[in-house]
Amino acid sequence: MKVDPELGNHLRAGGEFNAALCMNCGTCTALCPLGVDILPRRLFRYAMFGDREKLVGNREAIFSCLLCRLCEANCPGSVPIAENVRALRTYLNREVHGLAEA
Repeated sequence: MKVDPELGNHLRAGGEFNAALCMNCGTCTALCPLGVDILPRRLFRYAMFGDREKLVGNREAIFSCLLCRLCEANCPGSVPIAENVRALRTYLNREVHGLAEA
């Protein structure tokens, strides 16, 4: 694994990103109406540890999220999951796909 220590800064540049509140309880995954193996807690750990390759490898799951906030409404840690996913999308669009923000 190649670690990018600036990954967190890049994510925060795209909007509010706060994954440190995540307690890894799994409530978000259990409640996902899509049943997609998105595992926000896993994605947030990749981001916090600077594992860019894992984030890029999970881009399909990141863009599959409906942003319905069902997970967020039931999160015991009050993690801003939808905003975090938006920040991940912005990062991927900018840094991986070369798209500028509109």
